Amino acid sequence: MEDPPCRGTALGRGCITRPAHIPVSLPISPRLFVIYVCIPAHNEATTVGVLMWKVSKVLGEFGRDYRILVLDDASTDNSAEVLQRYRHKLPLTVIRSEKRLGYAGAVVRLLCEAVEQAPYPKRDCAVVLQADFTEHPDDLVQMVKVLEGGADIVAGAAPVEFPSPKPVRLARRFGRSVMGRAWNHAPVSDPVSGFRAYRMIVLKKALRDTEGNARFLRSEGWASNVELLGALAPHARRIEESPRTPRYELQTRPSRVRWLPTLMGLLKLRRARWWDDLPSQEAA
Repeated sequence: MEDPPCRGTALGRGCITRPAHIPVSLPISPRLFVIYVCIPAHNEATTVGVLMWKVSKVLGEFGRDYRILVLDDASTDNSAEVLQRYRHKLPLTVIRSEKRLGYAGAVVRLLCEAVEQAPYPKRDCAVVLQADFTEHPDDLVQMVKVLEGGADIVAGAAPVEFPSPKPVRLARRFGRSVMGRAWNHAPVSDPVSGFRAYRMIVLKKALRDTEGNARFLRSEGWASNVELLGALAPHARRIEESPRTPRYELQTRPSRVRWLPTLMGLLKLRRARWWDDLPSQEAA
């Protein structure tokens, strides 16, 4: 039996009790974006606190209103204690799931929460950021600048080669071949990356069009990033890219990427046809 939608929305994948909102110290200015930084976290106690503090520093210096949303995905380490320390220091909402949702379910739940909180959907945006510090907050600034320039989706684009664990290198090396035309016809050069910024109105439109579906994403891991892009891209007027620098040397635990299951997940997307009506990188 499939999990019911979260609070009646299509983005839900496993219901979670809505937490009480944490009072925030930063006022919302109607003249600026409110940036919702969405962080899925499972047993990331060693990095999630430092990551949130860095996000606060980067966006504070950038001069933008922001909110941090963290989904504690059934962590068994001391993540809850770490997050508790920051509740009154940062504009932070923590959602705790006692049942493991997985990466895709956590991302979907966070985007659902961001849509509900956003007061200005045509200006506000959500950014998905990994809790293990492999996606650095410094790259947020350029991404938001591109969004402020008129884009509706901004995708982080990594260089072709960068230092990374062997499973990540293998998955990236063979992922393009496994996906075939689906990769080249995607509207961004790096469709497996989950480091993206979404204008909130795009998320709201996708919710409206898929209302009633119990599961918004059926893939997991990198494949779910591709699937999410396919679901949201038809609602975006402009999709652009921003450079990102993966920082696996800052990761304090072994990578959770398993190259063979990752490639198997991407292989299933070859049968999908969501890219047919989208502008491709080949045509750009």
